[in-house]
Order: sequence, then C-alpha cells, then structure tokens
Amino acid sequence: MKVERTFDILDRYRAQPVKDDALCCKQCGVWMKYSSRDYIDYSCNFSYGLLELGINRGDKIITITNNRPEWNFADMGISMIGAVHVPVFSSLGTSDYQYIINHSDAKLILVSDRKIFKPVSAALSEIKKPVPVYSFDEIEGVKNWKDIIEAGKLNASKHCQTLETIMKSIGPDDFASLIYTSGTTGTAKGVMLTHRNMVSNFLAAASVFNLKPDDKFLSILPLCHVGGRLGNYQTQYSGASIYYAENMGSIAANMAEIKPDGFDAVPRILEKFYDAIVAKGNKLEGIKKKLFFWAVELGQQYNPFGENGIIYEAKLKIADKLIFSKWRQALGNNVRIVGCGGASLQARLERVFWAAGIKIINMYGLTETSPIITINRTEKGNVKLGSVGKVIEGVEVKIAADGEILCKGPNVTPGYYKDPELTSQAFDAAGWFYTGDVGHFEDGFLMVTDRKKEIFKLSNGKFIAPQLIENIFKESPLIDQIMVIGEHEKFASALISPDFKYFDDWKKANTVTFENYEELIRQPAVLSFFSNEIEKLNKRLSPPERLNRFRLVHHEWSPATGELSPTLKLRRQYIQAKYRDVIDQIYMK
Repeated sequence: MKVERTFDILDRYRAQPVKDDALCCKQCGVWMKYSSRDYIDYSCNFSYGLLELGINRGDKIITITNNRPEWNFADMGISMIGAVHVPVFSSLGTSDYQYIINHSDAKLILVSDRKIFKPVSAALSEIKKPVPVYSFDEIEGVKNWKDIIEAGKLNASKHCQTLETIMKSIGPDDFASLIYTSGTTGTAKGVMLTHRNMVSNFLAAASVFNLKPDDKFLSILPLCHVGGRLGNYQTQYSGASIYYAENMGSIAANMAEIKPDGFDAVPRILEKFYDAIVAKGNKLEGIKKKLFFWAVELGQQYNPFGENGIIYEAKLKIADKLIFSKWRQALGNNVRIVGCGGASLQARLERVFWAAGIKIINMYGLTETSPIITINRTEKGNVKLGSVGKVIEGVEVKIAADGEILCKGPNVTPGYYKDPELTSQAFDAAGWFYTGDVGHFEDGFLMVTDRKKEIFKLSNGKFIAPQLIENIFKESPLIDQIMVIGEHEKFASALISPDFKYFDDWKKANTVTFENYEELIRQPAVLSFFSNEIEKLNKRLSPPERLNRFRLVHHEWSPATGELSPTLKLRRQYIQAKYRDVIDQIYMK
C-alpha cells in the first residue's frame, strides 16, 4: 500500500491483521497496550472532535507532552483534517511557550499533565487572545482530551463525509507540521515540514532499520524532536511494536522489562550507558577488572566484517563471551540496532558497541531535512564507523568551496514560517539548502567536522573545530561536559564540568574530603589530576588545538539549568555569558 501522507500509516494498519501492542506506555506500574484498531478509532474520533470544535484546515494545534500513545492519536487526527501539528518540547520556559503560541497562531493546545500546564497557563495569561487548553491527564479545572474524543464519537455521522473529502484533497506537498528548533542560540525558528518531507524520510529509514512486525522498539527521544518522530513513524510503517520509555531514569528498567530489539538515542544517552557500564567495571577487582578493560580496549579498535583479521576476531569471541554478552543482557538481551543522531558521536563508543553486538546506526541531518541526510547501514560496503554514513535514497549532497554541506531533496523544508527573508538565506539560487555544517566525503561516506558557526579562529589565524576536540576530551571518565573556547585569543582553552559521580567514588580511595562540588574543584589534588589528564589527551591533537588552560566549574550542565538544549547540545552563547568572569580570568582580561 502506497504511503504518501503521514496518516496513510493508518490505512497500512487497516490492511494488516490487528496488532495488539501497536503503541504501549506504562501507567501506574503497568504497561498499557493499544491495538492498531484502537489507534485507528482514536485517531478518527479525534478528527471528528476537532471538526466539531470548529478547527479548520491549516489551523495550528500545539502539543506539549511526554511520549505516550495519545500523542499519536492527536498527531494523526490533526493531520487527517489538514490542520498543522506543532509539537513542542516540554522543558521550555514560560517565555518560550508564549513566543511559540503567538508566533504559530495556535488555535488549540494539548498538554500532558499538571507540571506542563503550569508554565503554559502562565504564558497564556500574558496573551490577549484566548487559546483553549486540553490535558491528557486529569487536571481539575482543565478540559480533558477525552472530551474531544467523545464529541467525535457523538458527531461521527455528521463529519464522516467531510473528513473523507478533506483527506482525499490533502497532497504530499501540503504543510503538515511546524517544528520550532531547540534554539542553541537566539530565538527558535519555525521549520515547516510537508507530508512528503517526513514520509520520504521515514520510508528511507525503514529500509535501513528493517524492523519486523514481531519486533519491539523502545522509544526514548521526545516525539516533538524530529529524530524521535522519524523513529516513531518508521517503526509504525514497519509494523513493529512501540514501547515508550517512562523517562530518562527508567530506561534500563524498561529495557529489562520489554527486551527491545532496538531503540533510538542521541550521543549523550549512549555516553551515559557507556559511563554506567564502565563505572561497574571500575568496581571489579583483580582478574575480572583486567578482563573487563581488556575487552573495552579491544572493542575500541573494532572494525566490522572481520577487517581486523583472524587473531582479532578470536580475541573478540573471548571478550564477547566473558564481557560483552553481559552488556547485551543489561539492555534486555535482544537489542541489535540503535538509531543515533542529533549531535556528534564519539567514534570509540560506536566501535565498542558494535564490538558488543549492538549496532549503532549513526546518521546525520537537521530539523530542516526531516531529519536524515545521510545514514550508515548494517551491511558490508555501506557502513564506515566514525562517519555519518552515505546519502539516503532520493537526496543529493554536495560540499561547497568553504566546506559547508549542502543538501537538496524531498526531505528538505519549503522554508521557515512567517520568515521569507530567513528562508531565502537558507537556499542558494539553485535550490541547495545550506546546512550550516562543515564536512567532507571519504569513499562515499560523509564526515562531519563541526557546525560552521562554531568553528573559530585563534589570533594567530589557526582555525579550531571545537566539537572534534570536545569529543576527544569527553573520552575521559573525569569529564562530563566540556566547551572549548578561544576565539580571537592566542590559544585554545576549555570550561569543564567534571563527572561528579566519578569523584564521589574517587574521594573514597584518596585522602581528599569535600563538602560540596565547589570545594571539590578547588582541591589541589583534583586540579593536578585533571592537569595530567589534559596533558595526556593533548598529545592526540595538533599544537594549535591543544588546551593551554582549563577551568573546572561546579555546576552539572543540563537542559533544566540552561547549558544544554532540549536535544542535549551545548548552548554555547548561554555558557559563555554565564561564565564570562571565568573566561576573562583564563585570558586575564
């Protein structure tokens, strides 16, 4: 069955036997399962309910919610009547919500719970026009989404033919979704995506992931994130079951319960997995500890398809039996494929997970490209670890004279909402989209160097690509987050947020005491420890790239505290402003 619009997925479900666990989430300690029949019925009734409320084609509907099956019922219901879905991160502040509500011309808002309703309600109090709010959870005094469903059921016969007519009139190039970028700098941009943009992308992804109807996929990335949405659609298209992780802290427990065949992630999630595994390894003693880190070191040298030779493969079998099999067991014992994108992934992590039999499918793209531009595959000749893969089907990529990656294809946005000037700046005369990233090809595989706007020049004229340097230093167990600085200065330096959990264990084995993290970063023994680590890692860099100085900060960086975006990328301008005094001290200004 041909799929051209996002809601055509429902027809695909109709043509297949009923799937009992199409969409699943955990409520009150129990996994709630919605069948494919439930999915279709809820989506249709939601469409009827929206029509009864007077929602028209082209109207914007905002969802601010955690991952849950209801998101899908709303998503399909919205798209079936030709309205525009505006999925928004649940971690934003009141001012951000106010901007998006105003800028998008929202006609209705759906929130997940009381926690989200509070800042949204505060934002609405500053907006002159009334916008109705409905909640998925029961909140006293707030309309519930089931009211829309019930209105739909009661008026199904009234709107049935209207819905049918609207659906037939919706084309692949119609405006389907408005996604506001997370905004690592400045005001968020409203990216317009069409049905063709998203459908062409998830069809290409589905052919790579090759999930089967009896597979289970753990959805971790927020559905408002274009990568999470891609995984959501391509999993449904493949007929696999989707289980939504409760939250970031429950991922390990959820994996143990459902034993997924795959999941989605950003590099930060994989870094956390790896750090947790290594932390357990550090607690081992004697021969067990030596074997553990022997296996890790072996894994970091991994190349697929036996490229390292017979002797290496023999060692890998031993490492797998003794160590890596336990890694897979910790992830439910069935995980074979992991989709990863959204930021730069450390090559050593990619290699060690592949060595452990967990294939990380590294990919590259942007919200504006729906998102995938390139992706690694799993078969020989179509994967290069350390790269972001080959160009997906139907998409073209070229490298500009200054190294910027340009893209053209059915996945590329038609532009930015209400901003024709920004739209015109994003494309060249021939229709190539400027990604803002710098990279090059190696044997047909794309290697992304950095964000163009993040590459800076030292006062001696040498260019610095901070992400490459940051990934090398993040290999250290001492470092949780790091930001390289030094634009227009004589040398590169860095702000470092230590891995404080590491030092909670470290102080037990050393004669160091501290009451809080602010005291920790002033300890001479800790500073000496870091200096030795920096000196060791500096040897892997060219002289201009080496960190001449560094400063530790006593804050953990996160989206909640502002240093990271909702997609866990560094918000460099925010960090520079927050630590202006520290940076001035580094360069003695």
